Amino acid sequence: MNSQKWGCGEGEAHENGHGSQFLLGLDGGATSTVCVCMPLFPFSDDPNNLPDPLPILARSVAGCSNHNSVGETAARLTLEQVITEALSKSGADLCAVCAVCLGVSGVNHPTDQERILTWLREMFPSHVKLYVQNDAVAAMASGTMGKLHGCVLVSGTGTISYGFADGKEARAAGAGPILGDWGSGYGIAARALTAVIRAHDGRGSKTMLTTRILKALALSSPDEIIGWTYADPSWARIAALVPEVVSCAEAGDQIANEILVDAVQELTISVKAVVERLNLCGEDGSASFPVVMVGGVLEGNKGWDIGNEVINSIQKLFPGAHPESPKVEPAIGAALLAWNFLMKESEGDNHH
Repeated sequence: MNSQKWGCGEGEAHENGHGSQFLLGLDGGATSTVCVCMPLFPFSDDPNNLPDPLPILARSVAGCSNHNSVGETAARLTLEQVITEALSKSGADLCAVCAVCLGVSGVNHPTDQERILTWLREMFPSHVKLYVQNDAVAAMASGTMGKLHGCVLVSGTGTISYGFADGKEARAAGAGPILGDWGSGYGIAARALTAVIRAHDGRGSKTMLTTRILKALALSSPDEIIGWTYADPSWARIAALVPEVVSCAEAGDQIANEILVDAVQELTISVKAVVERLNLCGEDGSASFPVVMVGGVLEGNKGWDIGNEVINSIQKLFPGAHPESPKVEPAIGAALLAWNFLMKESEGDNHH
């Protein structure tokens, strides 16, 4: 896919630059990649003044685009496929795209960013503004409607905390379970499996987790958990056991309760690290800022509510922190980010 193939020469694209009419937002998560196409309309800096519903011209979905998981060739093909389909569905011309923002998992370093930017540069005419971010940034924008101020806490299969303030950014956690992401779904469930093994061989206290997890996995003895775990140690398969841990904690199991209390502590300190590095709380510690809460581990629960406990814990440290839920999907958050980045650049140009 390149601009020539789409019947859009560079000269034509350049002339068309100021008449460009469309934004593309992409969210590349662990399992799928979503692309939305939106018209370039006069957005407001105030999220409350955005049109409702937002004008989404097209939405397309393809497979995983994380190069760490599927390799470069497959990741690149997925991006081409999902972009081509969104443009085709919306009837938008490649030359009429003015900005693209991609939030993708696996962007942990400037070299990752540059690699994906190179792919996008080869797909689009030169006038198109291209932005590549970690998928946590798109998740944040889905709660702030594109404003880059505040913090996002993601805890699903994995976890990461990410923040923006005054053009600076910071992250904490997100290095994977081997490197200490114990507030993630994987981290919680792995500790529960460990507790069952320890209770079985006498190193740990007895726990209700044993019968609950054996039943959930249709196994008859804790010894079988070892084989089950190593047969396919994929993060999502392990993380799927989180509801068993929560229900045991709700039923009064001390070990399960300790695991969740520790997870809350881990998630809180990852937000604290980001807030302090960016001084989001202000000089006196009470400035207001959003904390966008994303991921299955943080979703509301009537009993042992991990998300609610995390917010209570964060607000003890930072009274101005206020929780936000995603209002739109991350791909739309990415499209709103594309607009935001575009406006910031044009403001910068006007100051020169």
